[in-house]
Amino acid sequence: MNTVTEKKPRLTTSAMIASIASEGQRVKAAPFGKALVEYAASHPEVVGMTADLAKYTDLHLFGQAYPDRFFQMGMAEQLLMGAAGGMAKVGLVPFATTYAVFGTRRAYDFIHQVIAEENLNVKICCALPGLTTGYGPSHQATEDLAMMRAIPGLTVVDPCDALDIEQAVPQIAAHNGPVYMRLLRGNVPLVLDEYDYRFELGKAKLLRDGADVLVISSGFMTMRTLEVAKQLEADNVKVAVLHCPTIKPLDEATILREVGKPGRLVVVAENHSTVGGLGEAVAALLLREGVVPNRFRQLALPDAFLDAGALPTLHERYGISAERMSASIKAWLA
Repeated sequence: MNTVTEKKPRLTTSAMIASIASEGQRVKAAPFGKALVEYAASHPEVVGMTADLAKYTDLHLFGQAYPDRFFQMGMAEQLLMGAAGGMAKVGLVPFATTYAVFGTRRAYDFIHQVIAEENLNVKICCALPGLTTGYGPSHQATEDLAMMRAIPGLTVVDPCDALDIEQAVPQIAAHNGPVYMRLLRGNVPLVLDEYDYRFELGKAKLLRDGADVLVISSGFMTMRTLEVAKQLEADNVKVAVLHCPTIKPLDEATILREVGKPGRLVVVAENHSTVGGLGEAVAALLLREGVVPNRFRQLALPDAFLDAGALPTLHERYGISAERMSASIKAWLA
């Protein structure tokens, strides 16, 4: 007897290139690549470099626009960082792109010794930060902020959305010194334009105020926190959201001012391990300054090798979905 097996629809988006955007959410395509192309039009010193990942970091747009200023280094991240340092020494401003796991784990010594120790003007922009891919620990850069924060003189940026990235590109380019920026690519959510927001390197921005909870966040966790704030408003819980796109140097004055307001639960939300990221940076600041909040909690990824799988499932499993974040904050307030 012949049987007919129903053909399943082919999956067109892999765990590698899946977007963090929710269904129906506003997005902008390739904000990093487009912003860099626009900036480079009037800045001939800017060059683009990548380790065989131009398409997956949106740097291919730069390569198409300026083929004579685009350098494909192959699968050799250490060479990428060493060559970027050499180009910076002759007055160029290299934007070097790869995945965050490769740029940090494989090329750390080259960033430390070749680029940062000599304060060279290299901009390292790395995709798939934290839990933004379902491909498991080999591709999940859940410790990159801890590693890069530890390098003296290196500015560290974790943008939230397309607007943050578009505005960060010219500012990190103009900044004199090395920068590590976490990179969202492809169809990137757009949320901050609703909050009269402008990116300023080294500055945190209060997006909304609230008397019950202060959430200090970076990266796409700011987007999630804004969702949570709206959800909790229905339960008469007022949530303030302080977005910290620059992890190093930290905007200490703004953080101390907001944490110093009495009576609020203080939560740090980040797409990173509990070890060495924004949460520990804020906690260390408060300890040094003798500022003791009413209560202090972290919403972050565990200190563990994370599972592979679909991003929505993983975000729910590890407590960084909007629903899990809301539940955690409610429990801490109880």
